[in-house]
Amino acid sequence: MKCFIAPSMLSCDFARLADESLAIVKQNGADWLHIDVMDGHFVPNLTIGAPVVKCLKKHSTAFMDCHLMVENPQNYVKAFKEAGADMFTFHLEAVPKEVQIVDLIQSIKDSGMLVGVSIKPKTPVESLWETVDIPSMVDMILVMTVEPGFGGQSFMADMMPKVATLRQKYPELLIQVDGGLDQNTIKQAAPAGANVIVAGSSVFGAKDRGAAITGLRQACEASPALSEITHRSALERTARGKQ
Repeated sequence: MKCFIAPSMLSCDFARLADESLAIVKQNGADWLHIDVMDGHFVPNLTIGAPVVKCLKKHSTAFMDCHLMVENPQNYVKAFKEAGADMFTFHLEAVPKEVQIVDLIQSIKDSGMLVGVSIKPKTPVESLWETVDIPSMVDMILVMTVEPGFGGQSFMADMMPKVATLRQKYPELLIQVDGGLDQNTIKQAAPAGANVIVAGSSVFGAKDRGAAITGLRQACEASPALSEITHRSALERTARGKQ
């Protein structure tokens, strides 16, 4: 199974966002750009939104993996589609009770974006398949390995049983982990079954960013949990992110 390394742009120099995004893909070998969108309500931090993604898209052909940590994610589908997002990941916990999750997912799919669903550390993994038909409707599940909101937090190893359960139940699914991933914690995440690795501080804070990305990729691809699994063909287009 292919592994995707998605550096979190939250850890880059925002004053040089376009240059940083180009370099991390073209020079350092990343596959995706992971873009953390926070509204200051769902999480206690405020970052960037669709207008910045739209501007960034003018400078980069990289796959835009947009992680929306916002209330009422259904209100942002059109804006992020128009901005050029490739993956729209929303939090299960952020969807209002009056909104049907299947309708939200369908609206994302109809817009042409891939669909990701994320859960926070305290959310049971079972809530995912109790809510949506994962194999037919969802392209990726994001298991947060820190409390969402800020970069630089410590990896929560006790989230790995969630990843292992998902990998066993859905062997062809993209499973992303986000929070505290580095050369050491990847050795817990990849064997559990994670194949989309978000890393912020450990990549942008490294003296050699390319080597940091290569190390994460090698550890991921060496995992026995992923070695004999093949992606659904519908997801192979994500490989275009590495340009």
